[in-house]
Amino acid sequence: MTKSGPRSILVIIPAYNEERSISAVIDEIRWNLLDADVLVVDDGSDDATAEIARQKGACVVHLPFNCGIGAAMQTGYLFAQERGYEVAVQVDADGQHDPSQCPRILKPILDGDADVVIGSRFLEGSGYRSTAARRAGIIWLSILISSMARARFSDPTSGFRAASRAAFSYFASDYPTDYPEPEVIVPLCRRGFRVIEAPVTMRNRKTGRSSITALRSIYYMIKVTLAVSVGLLRASGRRRVKKWTELKSSQLQAP
Repeated sequence: MTKSGPRSILVIIPAYNEERSISAVIDEIRWNLLDADVLVVDDGSDDATAEIARQKGACVVHLPFNCGIGAAMQTGYLFAQERGYEVAVQVDADGQHDPSQCPRILKPILDGDADVVIGSRFLEGSGYRSTAARRAGIIWLSILISSMARARFSDPTSGFRAASRAAFSYFASDYPTDYPEPEVIVPLCRRGFRVIEAPVTMRNRKTGRSSITALRSIYYMIKVTLAVSVGLLRASGRRRVKKWTELKSSQLQAP
């Protein structure tokens, strides 16, 4: 068991039809982070996910229909912002993220050394295995995002991460909808947030099956590539417009 420190920590669990795993996930979080509060964002589940989470003592926010991971996490970040938390931690409801690893992603933030910490499966030999298609997609996105962010990221698709109040307040107002984990890294880095990785071990999901098939992995890779590229072009365009506006304003004010 690990004391999480004097600061206020919220663990956000986005969940969709995870009645078979949600109880064990909440128990593990409480065992490993004694001081943390737990929020389950029930993303329109039609099973007993929300009821079980409430029985385990977690706070539950219920979305009226399945909105997707981006909307679920942004709901959690809004909750954290409005209630004054200092750190928000994302943990999946399917049991892949090991709560005993939370101190690894929390420490750099609690020490003031980072704004966002991403738990990476690939910094150390964790033994984690994924399909060839998914691994190829992760490698490609790692190369793409690292080049655009001008920093190395080995596991940009990892949803096991922690964010400081400054970072999750930004997420509360602007967060990607479809594949937020890789899409948000470049904008964060370009805005000056300190984004780093920490080595973690992860497990295979305990229940259910992943929705990301080989074909969907290809779609995922293409979609995120386009989203990251378009986002970067838009940001560059906004900066150019701002510089042009400032230049014209200074010219008009000159005697």
